[in-house]
Amino acid sequence: MAKKILCVFGTRPEAVKMAPVVRALEGAKGRLRVSVCVTAQHRALLDDVLRVFSVRPRWDLGVMRENQTLSDLTRRVVGKIPPVLEKAGPDLVLVHGDTASMFLTALACFHHRVPVGHVEAGLRSFDIGRPFPEEANRRLGDAVSSVHFAPTRTAKENLLRENIPASNIYVTGNTVVDALLWAAGRPHRFANARLRYFLRSAVPARARLAVLTAHRRENFGRPMKDVFSAVRAAAGRFPGLRFVYPVHPNPNVRLAAEKALSGHDRILLLPPLSYLDFCGLLKRSDFVVTDSGGLQEEAPSLGKPVLVLRDVTERPEAVKAGTARLVGTGFEKVLGEISRLVREPETLRRMSGAVNPYGDGRAAARVRDGVLHYFGMGPRPKDFSRI
Repeated sequence: MAKKILCVFGTRPEAVKMAPVVRALEGAKGRLRVSVCVTAQHRALLDDVLRVFSVRPRWDLGVMRENQTLSDLTRRVVGKIPPVLEKAGPDLVLVHGDTASMFLTALACFHHRVPVGHVEAGLRSFDIGRPFPEEANRRLGDAVSSVHFAPTRTAKENLLRENIPASNIYVTGNTVVDALLWAAGRPHRFANARLRYFLRSAVPARARLAVLTAHRRENFGRPMKDVFSAVRAAAGRFPGLRFVYPVHPNPNVRLAAEKALSGHDRILLLPPLSYLDFCGLLKRSDFVVTDSGGLQEEAPSLGKPVLVLRDVTERPEAVKAGTARLVGTGFEKVLGEISRLVREPETLRRMSGAVNPYGDGRAAARVRDGVLHYFGMGPRPKDFSRI
Protein backbone atom coordinates (compact mmCIF):
# COMPACT_ATOMS: atom_id res chain seq x y z
CA MET A 1 0.00 0.00 0.00
CA ALA A 2 1.29 3.46 -0.89
CA LYS A 3 2.53 5.58 2.01
CA LYS A 4 0.88 8.96 2.49
CA ILE A 5 3.28 11.90 2.56
CA LEU A 6 2.12 15.35 3.60
CA CYS A 7 4.40 18.28 2.69
CA VAL A 8 3.84 21.41 4.80
CA PHE A 9 5.46 24.79 4.17
CA GLY A 10 4.52 28.44 4.40
CA THR A 11 7.10 30.90 3.07
CA ARG A 12 8.56 31.67 -0.33
CA PRO A 13 12.00 30.14 0.44
CA GLU A 14 10.36 26.97 1.73
CA ALA A 15 8.18 26.75 -1.37
CA VAL A 16 11.18 27.14 -3.67
CA LYS A 17 13.08 24.42 -1.86
CA MET A 18 10.15 22.04 -1.42
CA ALA A 19 8.72 22.28 -4.94
CA PRO A 20 11.41 19.95 -6.37
CA VAL A 21 10.75 17.54 -3.49
CA VAL A 22 7.02 17.48 -4.23
CA ARG A 23 7.77 16.76 -7.88
CA ALA A 24 10.22 13.98 -7.01
CA LEU A 25 7.80 12.35 -4.57
CA GLU A 26 5.02 12.48 -7.15
CA GLY A 27 7.31 10.47 -9.41
CA ALA A 28 7.08 7.50 -7.02
CA LYS A 29 3.45 6.75 -7.84
CA GLY A 30 2.20 3.47 -6.47
CA ARG A 31 4.62 3.71 -3.56
CA LEU A 32 3.97 7.25 -2.30
CA ARG A 33 0.83 9.42 -2.24
CA VAL A 34 1.68 13.09 -1.91
CA SER A 35 -0.42 16.02 -0.69
CA VAL A 36 0.55 19.60 0.12
CA CYS A 37 -0.53 21.95 2.89
CA VAL A 38 0.59 25.59 2.93
CA THR A 39 0.36 27.70 6.05
CA ALA A 40 0.71 30.84 3.89
CA GLN A 41 2.99 32.46 6.46
CA HIS A 42 3.92 34.53 3.39
CA ARG A 43 1.02 35.14 1.01
CA ALA A 44 1.79 36.81 -2.32
CA LEU A 45 5.44 35.72 -2.24
CA LEU A 46 4.35 32.12 -1.70
CA ASP A 47 1.66 32.15 -4.38
CA ASP A 48 4.13 33.25 -7.06
CA VAL A 49 6.32 30.20 -6.41
CA LEU A 50 3.36 27.83 -6.35
CA ARG A 51 2.38 29.11 -9.80
CA VAL A 52 5.90 28.83 -11.22
CA PHE A 53 6.32 25.22 -10.10
CA SER A 54 2.68 24.19 -10.63
CA VAL A 55 2.26 23.07 -7.01
CA ARG A 56 -1.41 22.83 -6.01
CA PRO A 57 -1.98 22.71 -2.25
CA ARG A 58 -4.83 20.60 -0.95
CA TRP A 59 -4.96 22.71 2.21
CA ASP A 60 -4.28 26.44 2.56
CA LEU A 61 -4.34 27.66 6.17
CA GLY A 62 -4.05 31.37 5.35
CA VAL A 63 -2.37 32.32 8.62
CA MET A 64 -0.69 35.54 7.47
CA ARG A 65 -1.83 38.81 9.04
CA GLU A 66 -0.55 42.37 8.62
CA ASN A 67 2.38 43.07 11.01
CA GLN A 68 1.95 39.67 12.65
CA THR A 69 4.05 38.82 15.69
CA LEU A 70 5.71 35.48 16.28
CA SER A 71 3.27 34.81 19.13
CA ASP A 72 0.27 35.52 16.90
CA LEU A 73 1.65 33.30 14.17
CA THR A 74 2.35 30.51 16.66
CA ARG A 75 -1.21 30.52 17.93
CA ARG A 76 -2.71 30.33 14.44
CA VAL A 77 -0.42 27.61 13.07
CA VAL A 78 -0.67 25.39 16.15
CA GLY A 79 -4.44 25.70 16.05
CA LYS A 80 -4.85 24.91 12.34
CA ILE A 81 -2.40 22.05 11.74
CA PRO A 82 -4.09 19.31 13.87
CA PRO A 83 -7.32 19.19 11.79
CA VAL A 84 -5.21 18.77 8.64
CA LEU A 85 -3.34 15.88 10.24
CA GLU A 86 -6.64 14.23 11.12
CA LYS A 87 -7.99 14.58 7.56
CA ALA A 88 -4.77 13.67 5.76
CA GLY A 89 -3.76 10.74 7.97
CA PRO A 90 -0.12 10.96 6.84
CA ASP A 91 2.48 8.27 7.41
CA LEU A 92 5.15 11.00 7.27
CA VAL A 93 5.04 14.79 7.26
CA LEU A 94 7.85 16.66 5.49
CA VAL A 95 8.75 20.15 6.68
CA HIS A 96 11.54 22.43 5.61
CA GLY A 97 14.22 24.73 6.91
CA ASP A 98 14.11 27.19 9.77
CA THR A 99 10.75 28.95 9.72
CA ALA A 100 8.02 29.17 12.32
CA SER A 101 5.85 27.06 9.99
CA MET A 102 8.46 24.31 10.04
CA PHE A 103 8.91 24.15 13.81
CA LEU A 104 5.25 24.59 14.71
CA THR A 105 4.18 21.91 12.24
CA ALA A 106 6.85 19.56 13.58
CA LEU A 107 5.70 20.24 17.12
CA ALA A 108 2.05 19.57 16.26
CA CYS A 109 3.05 16.33 14.58
CA PHE A 110 5.06 15.32 17.65
CA HIS A 111 2.03 15.94 19.85
CA HIS A 112 -0.06 13.72 17.55
CA ARG A 113 2.65 11.04 17.21
CA VAL A 114 3.03 11.60 13.47
CA PRO A 115 6.60 11.07 12.19
CA VAL A 116 8.32 14.15 10.76
CA GLY A 117 11.01 14.38 8.11
CA HIS A 118 13.02 17.61 8.23
CA VAL A 119 14.41 18.71 4.87
CA GLU A 120 17.50 20.93 5.29
CA ALA A 121 18.18 19.61 8.79
CA GLY A 122 21.30 20.18 10.85
CA LEU A 123 22.30 23.74 9.96
CA ARG A 124 23.72 25.54 12.99
CA SER A 125 25.19 28.97 13.70
CA PHE A 126 25.70 27.98 17.38
CA ASP A 127 24.33 31.38 18.42
CA ILE A 128 20.69 31.13 19.56
CA GLY A 129 20.07 34.79 18.75
CA ARG A 130 21.60 34.88 15.25
CA PRO A 131 19.71 34.29 13.11
CA PHE A 132 16.65 35.00 15.24
CA PRO A 133 14.37 33.09 15.56
CA GLU A 134 15.63 30.69 12.89
CA GLU A 135 18.46 29.12 14.88
CA ALA A 136 16.06 28.09 17.64
CA ASN A 137 13.49 26.86 15.11
CA ARG A 138 16.06 24.53 13.53
CA ARG A 139 17.30 23.10 16.80
CA LEU A 140 13.79 22.53 18.13
CA GLY A 141 12.51 21.15 14.84
CA ASP A 142 15.36 18.66 14.60
CA ALA A 143 14.75 17.55 18.18
CA VAL A 144 11.21 16.34 17.40
CA SER A 145 11.88 14.97 13.88
CA SER A 146 12.21 11.30 13.06
CA VAL A 147 14.07 11.63 9.75
CA HIS A 148 16.70 14.23 8.91
CA PHE A 149 17.64 15.23 5.36
CA ALA A 150 20.91 17.11 5.87
CA PRO A 151 22.15 19.14 2.89
CA THR A 152 25.88 18.69 3.65
CA ARG A 153 28.29 16.55 5.62
CA THR A 154 28.79 19.45 8.04
CA ALA A 155 25.07 19.48 8.78
CA LYS A 156 25.15 15.72 9.36
CA GLU A 157 28.05 16.10 11.80
CA ASN A 158 26.06 18.72 13.72
CA LEU A 159 23.17 16.28 14.06
CA LEU A 160 25.46 13.45 15.17
CA ARG A 161 26.83 15.68 17.92
CA GLU A 162 23.25 16.14 19.11
CA ASN A 163 22.85 12.36 19.36
CA ILE A 164 20.66 11.96 16.27
CA PRO A 165 21.24 8.37 15.09
CA ALA A 166 23.24 8.14 11.88
CA SER A 167 20.63 5.71 10.51
CA ASN A 168 18.08 8.56 10.57
CA ILE A 169 20.24 11.04 8.62
CA TYR A 170 20.45 11.28 4.82
CA VAL A 171 22.90 13.74 3.19
CA THR A 172 21.11 14.99 0.10
CA GLY A 173 22.55 18.31 -1.05
CA ASN A 174 20.28 21.34 -0.98
CA THR A 175 17.08 21.28 -3.00
CA VAL A 176 17.40 25.01 -3.69
CA VAL A 177 20.05 24.11 -6.26
CA ASP A 178 17.55 21.83 -8.02
CA ALA A 179 15.03 24.67 -8.19
CA LEU A 180 17.55 27.30 -9.27
CA LEU A 181 19.11 25.23 -12.04
CA TRP A 182 15.66 24.42 -13.39
CA ALA A 183 14.61 28.08 -13.33
CA ALA A 184 17.90 29.42 -14.67
CA GLY A 185 17.69 27.08 -17.64
CA ARG A 186 14.34 28.46 -18.77
CA PRO A 187 14.13 31.22 -21.39
CA HIS A 188 13.01 34.33 -19.57
CA ARG A 189 12.04 37.94 -20.20
CA PHE A 190 11.89 40.15 -17.11
CA ALA A 191 8.29 40.81 -16.12
CA ASN A 192 9.23 43.81 -13.97
CA ALA A 193 9.38 46.76 -16.35
CA ARG A 194 11.50 48.96 -14.05
CA LEU A 195 14.08 46.22 -13.69
CA ARG A 196 14.07 45.59 -17.43
CA TYR A 197 14.64 49.29 -18.14
CA PHE A 198 17.36 49.61 -15.48
CA LEU A 199 19.32 46.63 -16.80
CA ARG A 200 19.04 47.88 -20.36
CA SER A 201 19.75 51.58 -19.89
CA ALA A 202 21.47 52.15 -16.55
CA VAL A 203 23.94 49.25 -16.49
CA PRO A 204 26.65 49.81 -19.12
CA ALA A 205 28.48 46.83 -20.53
CA ARG A 206 31.51 47.10 -18.24
CA ALA A 207 29.62 47.99 -15.09
CA ARG A 208 29.53 45.75 -12.01
CA LEU A 209 26.03 44.73 -10.99
CA ALA A 210 25.39 43.78 -7.36
CA VAL A 211 22.23 42.26 -5.92
CA LEU A 212 21.41 43.48 -2.41
CA THR A 213 19.00 41.82 0.01
CA ALA A 214 18.58 42.48 3.72
CA HIS A 215 15.76 41.42 6.00
CA ARG A 216 17.07 39.63 9.14
CA ARG A 217 15.39 40.64 12.38
CA GLU A 218 18.71 40.82 14.23
CA ASN A 219 19.84 43.44 11.69
CA PHE A 220 16.88 45.77 12.24
CA GLY A 221 17.85 49.25 13.39
CA ARG A 222 21.46 50.39 13.51
CA PRO A 223 23.05 47.40 11.71
CA MET A 224 20.76 47.79 8.72
CA LYS A 225 21.26 51.57 8.68
CA ASP A 226 25.04 51.07 8.58
CA VAL A 227 24.74 48.54 5.75
CA PHE A 228 22.59 50.89 3.69
CA SER A 229 25.01 53.77 4.32
CA ALA A 230 27.88 51.59 3.08
CA VAL A 231 25.95 50.61 -0.06
CA ARG A 232 25.13 54.22 -0.85
CA ALA A 233 28.76 55.21 -0.28
CA ALA A 234 29.94 52.44 -2.61
CA ALA A 235 27.51 53.50 -5.33
CA GLY A 236 28.84 57.04 -4.99
CA ARG A 237 32.48 56.00 -4.97
CA PHE A 238 32.35 53.75 -8.08
CA PRO A 239 30.56 55.19 -11.14
CA GLY A 240 30.67 51.74 -12.76
CA LEU A 241 28.81 49.98 -9.91
CA ARG A 242 25.04 49.41 -9.83
CA PHE A 243 22.85 47.90 -7.10
CA VAL A 244 19.44 46.28 -7.42
CA TYR A 245 17.58 45.76 -4.14
CA PRO A 246 14.25 43.88 -4.08
CA VAL A 247 13.06 45.25 -0.74
CA HIS A 248 11.42 42.98 1.81
CA PRO A 249 7.88 44.20 2.64
CA ASN A 250 8.46 44.26 6.42
CA PRO A 251 8.09 47.95 7.44
CA ASN A 252 11.28 47.73 9.54
CA VAL A 253 13.15 47.02 6.30
CA ARG A 254 11.14 48.94 3.72
CA LEU A 255 11.07 52.28 5.53
CA ALA A 256 14.78 52.13 6.39
CA ALA A 257 15.69 51.25 2.79
CA GLU A 258 13.61 54.03 1.32
CA LYS A 259 15.08 56.58 3.70
CA ALA A 260 18.70 55.58 3.11
CA LEU A 261 18.81 54.46 -0.53
CA SER A 262 16.09 56.17 -2.54
CA GLY A 263 16.97 58.94 -4.98
CA HIS A 264 20.29 57.47 -6.16
CA ASP A 265 20.38 56.81 -9.89
CA ARG A 266 22.71 53.81 -9.50
CA ILE A 267 20.57 52.06 -6.86
CA LEU A 268 17.26 50.51 -7.92
CA LEU A 269 14.76 49.75 -5.15
CA LEU A 270 12.01 47.35 -6.15
CA PRO A 271 9.19 45.46 -4.45
CA PRO A 272 9.84 41.71 -4.10
CA LEU A 273 10.43 40.16 -7.50
CA SER A 274 8.81 37.09 -8.93
CA TYR A 275 10.97 34.00 -8.52
CA LEU A 276 11.85 33.84 -12.22
CA ASP A 277 12.73 37.54 -12.34
CA PHE A 278 14.96 37.13 -9.29
CA CYS A 279 16.72 34.13 -10.81
CA GLY A 280 17.26 36.15 -13.99
CA LEU A 281 18.67 39.05 -11.98
CA LEU A 282 21.00 36.70 -10.13
CA LYS A 283 22.30 35.36 -13.46
CA ARG A 284 22.99 38.91 -14.66
CA SER A 285 24.76 40.00 -11.46
CA ASP A 286 28.48 40.04 -10.65
CA PHE A 287 28.15 39.54 -6.90
CA VAL A 288 25.63 39.48 -4.06
CA VAL A 289 25.45 41.39 -0.78
CA THR A 290 22.97 39.72 1.57
CA ASP A 291 21.96 38.57 5.03
CA SER A 292 19.79 35.82 3.50
CA GLY A 293 20.46 32.18 4.22
CA GLY A 294 19.11 30.82 0.94
CA LEU A 295 21.12 33.24 -1.20
CA GLN A 296 24.31 31.91 0.38
CA GLU A 297 23.39 28.66 -1.38
CA GLU A 298 21.81 30.03 -4.56
CA ALA A 299 24.48 32.52 -5.59
CA PRO A 300 27.39 30.01 -5.54
CA SER A 301 25.28 27.71 -7.72
CA LEU A 302 25.57 30.35 -10.45
CA GLY A 303 29.17 31.29 -9.68
CA LYS A 304 28.31 34.55 -7.91
CA PRO A 305 30.45 35.65 -4.91
CA VAL A 306 28.54 36.46 -1.74
CA LEU A 307 29.28 39.09 0.90
CA VAL A 308 27.31 37.87 3.93
CA LEU A 309 25.95 40.67 6.13
CA ARG A 310 26.29 38.64 9.31
CA ASP A 311 28.91 37.82 11.92
CA VAL A 312 28.04 34.11 12.07
CA THR A 313 26.37 31.79 9.59
CA GLU A 314 24.72 28.40 9.76
CA ARG A 315 26.08 27.82 6.25
CA PRO A 316 29.87 27.77 6.74
CA GLU A 317 30.58 25.58 3.71
CA ALA A 318 30.58 28.47 1.22
CA VAL A 319 32.95 30.47 3.44
CA LYS A 320 35.26 27.45 3.64
CA ALA A 321 35.07 26.95 -0.13
CA GLY A 322 35.91 30.61 -0.75
CA THR A 323 32.76 31.69 -2.54
CA ALA A 324 31.37 33.66 0.43
CA ARG A 325 32.77 36.05 3.03
CA LEU A 326 31.34 37.04 6.39
CA VAL A 327 31.50 40.84 6.46
CA GLY A 328 29.17 41.74 9.32
CA THR A 329 27.16 44.96 9.25
CA GLY A 330 29.73 47.63 10.13
CA PHE A 331 29.96 50.54 7.71
CA GLU A 332 33.72 50.39 7.12
CA LYS A 333 33.87 46.61 6.70
CA VAL A 334 30.92 46.40 4.31
CA LEU A 335 32.17 49.31 2.22
CA GLY A 336 35.69 47.87 2.19
CA GLU A 337 34.60 44.41 1.00
CA ILE A 338 32.35 45.82 -1.72
CA SER A 339 35.22 48.05 -2.83
CA ARG A 340 37.57 45.07 -2.96
CA LEU A 341 35.32 43.16 -5.36
CA VAL A 342 35.06 46.23 -7.61
CA ARG A 343 38.77 47.10 -7.54
CA GLU A 344 40.25 43.59 -7.62
CA PRO A 345 39.06 41.61 -10.66
CA GLU A 346 41.23 38.67 -9.61
CA THR A 347 39.47 38.42 -6.22
CA LEU A 348 36.10 38.49 -7.96
CA ARG A 349 37.24 35.86 -10.45
CA ARG A 350 38.64 33.58 -7.73
CA MET A 351 35.47 33.73 -5.65
CA SER A 352 33.33 33.19 -8.75
CA GLY A 353 35.25 30.05 -9.62
CA ALA A 354 35.12 28.47 -6.16
CA VAL A 355 33.46 25.08 -5.73
CA ASN A 356 29.75 25.23 -4.89
CA PRO A 357 29.39 22.93 -1.87
CA TYR A 358 25.61 22.86 -1.72
CA GLY A 359 24.25 20.70 -4.47
CA ASP A 360 24.31 19.13 -7.91
CA GLY A 361 20.66 19.40 -8.91
CA ARG A 362 19.69 15.91 -7.65
CA ALA A 363 18.93 16.65 -4.00
CA ALA A 364 15.15 16.18 -4.32
CA ALA A 365 15.67 12.72 -5.80
CA ARG A 366 17.83 11.82 -2.79
CA VAL A 367 15.10 13.06 -0.44
CA ARG A 368 12.59 10.84 -2.27
CA ASP A 369 14.94 7.87 -2.12
CA GLY A 370 15.54 8.54 1.57
CA VAL A 371 11.79 8.50 2.21
CA LEU A 372 11.47 5.20 0.35
CA HIS A 373 14.38 3.76 2.33
CA TYR A 374 12.80 4.93 5.60
CA PHE A 375 9.70 2.89 4.73
CA GLY A 376 11.75 -0.13 3.59
CA MET A 377 10.81 0.41 -0.06
CA GLY A 378 14.25 0.91 -1.55
CA PRO A 379 18.02 1.00 -0.95
CA ARG A 380 19.65 3.72 1.10
CA PRO A 381 20.72 6.57 -1.21
CA LYS A 382 24.41 7.42 -1.34
CA ASP A 383 25.30 10.57 0.60
CA PHE A 384 25.93 13.73 -1.39
CA SER A 385 29.40 15.22 -1.04
CA ARG A 386 30.99 18.08 -2.96
CA ILE A 387 33.80 19.17 -0.61
